[in-house]
Amino acid sequence: MKVEIYTDGACKGNPGPGGWGVLLRASGQEKELFGGELGTTNNRMELMAVIEALKSLKRPCEVDLYLDSEYVRKGITEWVHGWKARGWRTAAKQPVKNVELWQELDALVHDGVHRIDWHWVKGHAGHVDNERADGLANRGVEQVLSSR
Repeated sequence: MKVEIYTDGACKGNPGPGGWGVLLRASGQEKELFGGELGTTNNRMELMAVIEALKSLKRPCEVDLYLDSEYVRKGITEWVHGWKARGWRTAAKQPVKNVELWQELDALVHDGVHRIDWHWVKGHAGHVDNERADGLANRGVEQVLSSR
């Protein structure tokens, strides 16, 4: 099954309350997902959006994944291989930040279940579906703030 996924993260302060948002589209249907955390960072929310999107897929898919985070795209397609080879350390021998999220994303991406094509889009540039994912991420922020 082919699926398009748009993800985004948001944070009010960095660190601060944050949210993640996902727009999934397949077979003419759409699904929106969002959530958040009180004490988090923008990078963590960008990672969570992709993780939650992939976890929501119930069968093997051909995925076109659109995101405005070069941190996530390059991290999972380029940097992760070196991190793993160095025991989850950076080239500067420092621990990888957000390691538990990177490990979860690595398992989801490299388990062979889905074929994923990664597409970077410029954030806040009027890309309709990226703007929708951004709006969902902001709903995630609102949700955690209202549940305090």
